[in-house]
Amino acid sequence: MKVVIIGGVAGGATAAARLRRLDERAEIVVFERSGYVSYANCGLPYYIGGVIEDPGALTLQTPESFFARFQVDMRVCHEVTAIHPEEKTVSVKNLETGEEFEERYDKLLLSPGAKPTQPRLPGVGLSKLFTLRTVEDTLRIKDYINAHHPRSAVLAGGGFIGLELAENLRELGMEVTIVQRPRQLMNPFDPDMAAFIHGEVRRHGVRLALGHTVEGFAERDGGVDVLLKDSEPLHADMVALAIGVTPDTALAKAAGLELGLKGSIVVNDRMETSIPDVYAVGDAVQVRHYVTGQDAVISLAGPANKQGRIAADNICGGDSRYLGSQGSSVIKVFDLTAAATGVNETNARKAGLDVDAVVLSPMSHAGYYPGGKLMTMKVVFEKESFRLLGAQIVGYEGVDKRIDVLATAIHAGLTAIQLKDLDLAYAPPYSSAKDPVNMAGFMVENLAQGVVKQFRAEDVPSLPQDGSVTRLDVRTAGEYGRGHIEGFRNIPVDELRARLGEIEVGKPVYVICQSGLRSYIACRILAGYGYEAYNFSGGFRYYDAVVNDRRLIEQAEPCGMDRR
Repeated sequence: MKVVIIGGVAGGATAAARLRRLDERAEIVVFERSGYVSYANCGLPYYIGGVIEDPGALTLQTPESFFARFQVDMRVCHEVTAIHPEEKTVSVKNLETGEEFEERYDKLLLSPGAKPTQPRLPGVGLSKLFTLRTVEDTLRIKDYINAHHPRSAVLAGGGFIGLELAENLRELGMEVTIVQRPRQLMNPFDPDMAAFIHGEVRRHGVRLALGHTVEGFAERDGGVDVLLKDSEPLHADMVALAIGVTPDTALAKAAGLELGLKGSIVVNDRMETSIPDVYAVGDAVQVRHYVTGQDAVISLAGPANKQGRIAADNICGGDSRYLGSQGSSVIKVFDLTAAATGVNETNARKAGLDVDAVVLSPMSHAGYYPGGKLMTMKVVFEKESFRLLGAQIVGYEGVDKRIDVLATAIHAGLTAIQLKDLDLAYAPPYSSAKDPVNMAGFMVENLAQGVVKQFRAEDVPSLPQDGSVTRLDVRTAGEYGRGHIEGFRNIPVDELRARLGEIEVGKPVYVICQSGLRSYIACRILAGYGYEAYNFSGGFRYYDAVVNDRRLIEQAEPCGMDRR
């Protein structure tokens, strides 16, 4: 059996190695257009910033090492120019010699990946305009910085690559501006959680030009003008396009393969395309979203590697199935870590789901153990069934651990209430006896049982102003004085029982504190005396970040007070 693989990164490289482990006698040929195979796309910005010093560390394998271990013929700088399914051949061009030839296959695997989205705008081809997707792109940017010492950069796009590049260029001392049409960074996050990311990047000197449409680029004064609709141009010494990626499927289209969303390749759960003996994996394929069941294009390394393994199994006569992608991801944003899994609240509603969410601000480990830092966690669930749909976390420590627990819970089909039952490891330096994931489950259970009712940030502007409700802030007088929501009166929770006479009977009471803990206690006190009380989900700390664009505070007391 002869297997030809188009693309030698992530899915393609994984498939090649798996094929060899399953079939020692198979002939395996990989054609990779770039000069590198099996490289770490996610590490590229960190080489530019000097965090990764050795460019060789970016490549997990070389063609030589791959052949030595797996006997796979890795041909770099070879571009497949056409696929001929009826003849079972591909046309190939050696980009170094110009030689063109035909290669026969029994099974064909497409792993072309995705290419940086390049809008058809004036000036896209300028020499000071860069994209970042391949090792060659990285070296080009690095060489330009070393040779010309640019002092400023504009990044068009604020997704994973845009944020990582922004951080690394700031570490080099450059002035950095991120410009994009959407009014928030990082689409996997809801706007409220993205607000924490906005605050962090601004704190580190990155200018955000959100809600602006880029109309083109022009050279001026030795740099580049980024031309904006209805606004003055942004000028910088260099510009990087990071507005997303597009499935690289021109070959597949020309060969007659069925295409789906964004021109992606349609595959079944065995990674088979619409043409027999042709498989496809990675950023170029359409998958099923594990939570919504809808078609999706999810460009992440983890799914690509899993798909490569599955395709290899099936090429060798197995019956492996891809269950879908849920988009679990994590990113370092200066001092913050931001992570998401499943579907966010915004997209869940777009998918027609009736959803709710809880927001909490737990510490990364036991409050009495020194050094604990805050995180803000949002858990999204379906209202009636309490099916766990997704989660987002922003914080300083322990974020990656909790998002992986939540990702596993989603995959296992747990409800949000069942999070309370998870038996998670505890020691004071690492967690709390009631882990943040457990706490989220407790909160959802309280909602389900009617123990507490909640209101959220979007409800605050619509709260009646005619005196028909009571708005109550139960923080200390000092906390209240440092900032509060207009119209909320202050009665500290520890004084509440003694001052109940100040709260009119028969009116709903909307209660807020710093983190949501003391306000929950206040709601239970009020309920015990016959009041209808609503707890603000997330607390004032969360509200202040979302509404006033504050950064997430690092440390707090176990009771939910911020350390000053």
